[in-house]
Amino acid sequence: MNNTARLRRGLILVNAYSESESEMNQPIRLASELNSLGIKAEIKRNNYFPAVLNGDIFCPVKDCDFVVYLDKDKYVSDMLERSGVRLFNRHEAIRICDDKVKTFICLSNAGVRMPKTLPGLLCYNGDGVLSRTSIDRIEEELSYPIVVKESYGSLGKGVYLVESRGELIELTSKLKGVPHMFQEYIAFSRGRDVRIIVIGGKVVGGMLRTSDSDFRSNISLGGRAEPFEVTKEMKALAEKVANILGLDYCGVDMLFSENGPLVCEVNSNAFFGGFEKITGINVAAIYAQHILKTIYG
Repeated sequence: MNNTARLRRGLILVNAYSESESEMNQPIRLASELNSLGIKAEIKRNNYFPAVLNGDIFCPVKDCDFVVYLDKDKYVSDMLERSGVRLFNRHEAIRICDDKVKTFICLSNAGVRMPKTLPGLLCYNGDGVLSRTSIDRIEEELSYPIVVKESYGSLGKGVYLVESRGELIELTSKLKGVPHMFQEYIAFSRGRDVRIIVIGGKVVGGMLRTSDSDFRSNISLGGRAEPFEVTKEMKALAEKVANILGLDYCGVDMLFSENGPLVCEVNSNAFFGGFEKITGINVAAIYAQHILKTIYG
C-alpha cells in the first residue's frame, strides 16, 4: 500500500458509553494532533460495531491505516487485530493491562519490583464460604493492613484497605464472585504515588499524586498533583514494564518504598488531560508523532 499516494487516515475508537469530559478529552486531543500531522483522524464509539462475525470477520475499518483503541473491550480489539488492523495499543497489551492480576503475572520473573500479591479465590457457588485455612494463609503472607483490589477497574475504584480479620472475611464474602487480589500495603507510600507516561518505549514525564485523607492518591478521589522529575531508577523500570507488556502508550503508577520504587499498576489507556495541565507536556503530540513514525516511517 502506498500511503503517500492517498489520504492518510486513522480511526480513534472509544467505548460505546463514553460521554464524560475526562473520557472524551483524550480522543479529541489526539485527533487534533494527528490532523496537524496531515492524518485525517475520525473519532467513533464502538456502538456501530466496527467488526462483525459471520463465519469470517467483516471489518469495515480496513480503509484506515490504524486504529487508536481507547477502550478495554477485548472482543472488538481481538477482531480488529485479526482483520489486520494495527492497533495502538495492541489487543494483547490492552487485555493484560485490563486485568491487574494478569499484569503482575506477566511482569513476574523479570526483575520488576512489585508489592507481594496473592490472587483472589473465585467462588462459582453463591453459597460458598472462604475457609478459615485460606484466611489464615492470607494473614500469614500479608500482615494488616492489607490492600484488596478488584482485578478490573480504574480511577481508584474497587480498591480497599482491610484493617482486621473481621473486615477481611466480610470483604472476601462480598468479592467471592469478582476477580480480585490481595496485596501488601506499602505504608511508606501512603497517599503518594507517581504516574509516569511512557510512549514508544520512552518515558516522557512524571506526575506526583498525593492525598492527606486517603491511602489512595488518585486525583479523581480528591488527590493533588504536581510535576515530578522521574528518577533514573523509575525511568528504567517504567520503560522495562512498557517493553515487557508491548505497550505503545501507557501510564505506569509507582509506589515509594524504603528500598526503591515499586510498580503498582499499569494503565494502557491512562487519561492524560490532567497530566498535560500539571506538567505542561504535550502528551497527545508525542503520541501522535509516535503513531506517524510507526505507520508511515
